[in-house]
Amino acid sequence: MRRRSERLLYAANGVDLRVADVELTGGERVERPFIRAPRAAGAVVFHGGRVLLLWRHRPITDTWGWEIPLGDIGAGESPEEAAARHVEEQTGWRAGPLLPLIRTRPAGDVADCDHLIFAAHQPTDIGEGGADGAAPDGTATGRDARGDSSPGGDAASGDASGGDAAGGDLERGRAEWVPMLRIQGLIEEQAITSATTSAALLHFLADLLQARAAH
Repeated sequence: MRRRSERLLYAANGVDLRVADVELTGGERVERPFIRAPRAAGAVVFHGGRVLLLWRHRPITDTWGWEIPLGDIGAGESPEEAAARHVEEQTGWRAGPLLPLIRTRPAGDVADCDHLIFAAHQPTDIGEGGADGAAPDGTATGRDARGDSSPGGDAASGDASGGDAAGGDLERGRAEWVPMLRIQGLIEEQAITSATTSAALLHFLADLLQARAAH
């Protein structure tokens, strides 16, 4: 099976819808619509047993969930530079050195999404966003993803009532340091439903367990 060609159906408001001419194994030709998506980069930022996540509302599915910082790779920007930029812009923390973690294509044939995810340690609070709840050392910070004073929510349960998630820029959400040992439970509770976030966090957790076993 191979894609022989594609043509544009619609492009406006950030949407690029195309249809591909696909030749099946037996020679039959079919048309399959798909969304052309820009490449994106993000990071799993870890320190002190916690991971830096964003509690976001997605209006299309009308759902809330925890996600890693992730966004488009800009023109002339490397994936590492884009990942570092999105961590800083979305959370107010500067990631330490970035190492490749995982690459995902979460939408299959529906869209050609290509997500490059990195792992980072040694984050630095740059004072422009700082995460809600507990800092990496476990102390309270009480700020939302834009640096405002906020009561915060419950990172362990995925409470949507506190911080920026209760109003304002819902899709941007708020950042919090979430205990890494809660990740599997949050996935089971569907407080984490993003395919890229799930894959990246579980891969990172497996690396941690493997490193611990080796010692």
